[in-house]
Amino acid sequence: MLIPVILSGGSGTRLWPLSRKNLPKQFLPLAGDSTLFQQTVARAQTLPGAASPIVVCSEDHRFLVAEQLQVLGVSDASILLEPVARNTAPAIALAALQALRRDPDATLLVLPADHLIGDTDSFGDAVRKALPLAADGWLVTFGIRPDAPETGFGYIRRGQSLSGAGYQVDAFVEKPDRATAESYLKTGGYDWNSGMFLFRASRLLEELAQQAPAMHASVATAFESAHADLDFVRIDKDAFASIPEDSIDYAVMEKTRRAAVVPVSCEWSDIGSWAALWAASERDGDGNRLEGDVLALDSSNSYVRSSPRRMVALLGVEDLIVVDTSDAVLIAARSHAQDVKKLVDQLKSAGRPEHRFHRKVYRPWGSYDSIDMGERFQVKRIMVKPGAALSLQKHHHRAEHWIVVSGTAEVTRDDEVFLLSENQSTYLPLGSIHRLRNLGKVPLELIEVQSGSYLGEDDIVRLEDVYGRA
Repeated sequence: MLIPVILSGGSGTRLWPLSRKNLPKQFLPLAGDSTLFQQTVARAQTLPGAASPIVVCSEDHRFLVAEQLQVLGVSDASILLEPVARNTAPAIALAALQALRRDPDATLLVLPADHLIGDTDSFGDAVRKALPLAADGWLVTFGIRPDAPETGFGYIRRGQSLSGAGYQVDAFVEKPDRATAESYLKTGGYDWNSGMFLFRASRLLEELAQQAPAMHASVATAFESAHADLDFVRIDKDAFASIPEDSIDYAVMEKTRRAAVVPVSCEWSDIGSWAALWAASERDGDGNRLEGDVLALDSSNSYVRSSPRRMVALLGVEDLIVVDTSDAVLIAARSHAQDVKKLVDQLKSAGRPEHRFHRKVYRPWGSYDSIDMGERFQVKRIMVKPGAALSLQKHHHRAEHWIVVSGTAEVTRDDEVFLLSENQSTYLPLGSIHRLRNLGKVPLELIEVQSGSYLGEDDIVRLEDVYGRA
């Protein structure tokens, strides 16, 4: 059985301000109508014999993963929740243990959720070439044939040929300087390290036990304590936090004698920066990639993305990154796109929320958009999906007014349960126990006006919640 493993971690820093910690790049439609996560799942599902995927993701992203799988019609995926980040080796080991519950001979195709592949046929051919190697006990990685002296990737040096399907890995090479990268491209025999793998689940765990026994034992202990929570598999936080943090490259691939590489040219990009997205995108005759309502005059070689509510105009500039969102605008030289993370680090240090949240925040029941705020008040536009409900809750520091814009709301307020329709409103006093539910078949939209001494999201006492949140 071939089981795709989708690694959906990430801190949302490299494509800020569009990508953020609560909505990292894999959940965004950056290249087409579907998100990178959805493209990765769909690409894996086209492979012959591919079973339903195993997704390893942050607990914070569990409902995003579930919703995006639902859009694809994938209802039988295993979603493993990482309570804390521990890099790729523990995540893949968890997936291997989960896969062995399905099939003792399971083969894992490990794919990061945020990569872009333009030539899916070539990628599929590479997987088919790699399958016999994996069946023979090799731990296979996919090397991307380099077409430029890229200094932002690690490289793999090919060794002895393996039956024409691939090569034994001679060495993993750290990110080179420009001159070294140019020599790799000139001499050949080197591929970019893509971070995609194929191996039998049992072989990966066997190698992990040999190369990193402490990690293997800790992952096994954490997995034994796992339990089902709604549609998710929840891993015990304390057990998982004790696992040594390491990548699969350092923990296993660079140490094993059974590492193989299958080279592939498949129009691959890890979308590691705004400049990388510009390079991977179709551009106009001036070399510009323009997304949204953008006007560019006498401007060239730039990536520009406007927010839905605002037009962006460029005049007489070149080699820029301009990304406009509802609460932040990035303007950067394209040559400095790799340094966006430094901006995010400064936002974190200053305690600003823009590194973590968009103005519009997604929840399992829908979303809210903070459209205005000031001292002792906040105004939100709330959307509740059909059939969904917020938790039964109360607040210690704020009161709320709800005004229905469209749809019909079922409101619980202390001992009352009543309906509100379009243009009707209600008041929720401080401390009242309340719930909002959409019993209809269309989205419910309303305006919420909060007033009080403290308006933070942590002033929510949940008494009941269908989504299992504390």
